[in-house]
Amino acid sequence: MKLFLFDIDGTLLISRGIGREAKRRAMLECFGEVGDLDNHAFGGKTDWQILADLLAPFGKTSADIGREIAGYERVMARHMREIKNDYRADALPHAMALVKQLRDRADTMVGLVTGNTSMTARIKLEMAGFKRDCFAVGAFGNEAAERDKLTRLALERAEAQSARSFDGGDVFVIGDTVADIDAARAIDAVAVAVCTGYTAREQLRDREPDFLLDDLSSFPPFGHGVECG
Repeated sequence: MKLFLFDIDGTLLISRGIGREAKRRAMLECFGEVGDLDNHAFGGKTDWQILADLLAPFGKTSADIGREIAGYERVMARHMREIKNDYRADALPHAMALVKQLRDRADTMVGLVTGNTSMTARIKLEMAGFKRDCFAVGAFGNEAAERDKLTRLALERAEAQSARSFDGGDVFVIGDTVADIDAARAIDAVAVAVCTGYTAREQLRDREPDFLLDDLSSFPPFGHGVECG
């Protein structure tokens, strides 16, 4: 049994600005401040961490954000639903076909590890055409500030749901940032980096992922017992 944990933005889809705008509206409603939102780099960060970074100059700590993240998530999802018709989210090359191929196999389990909150992740995926049942498990950016905690959480959920243990070599973490590579290393998983986000290939290469792909059309990484049509 193999476990595949996908990042969302820059890996499965490109959402073209809806996340930043929904954050702006939700932050103003919940906190009255947005900080340097327009210039902040989101890549690889959880929504919890983004809020902590942006609101630190206003006296908010990561612990403060943790106490308020549930309400913020609901507000952000509401704003995202209100504006989604003004934005596009497009599946990246081969992403939808790959997820379906893996999901249809009896010897694979497909999940998410994303910095998005659980509610906004669902909205973005639906906008890009992914079905609700594509992903058996997930860990989301409202559940921890640190991304490596999310990979551990997703692994724990996959093991609980499947009633089996996964060795590190049977777990693949697929993402487009160095944070995804580091999060894979945190659980001794296979790190698969794709060059479809905003991180330069050189930065990804320097972090020494197990596989570095132009896009998901060149997936899977052969040699690990995975073949997908």
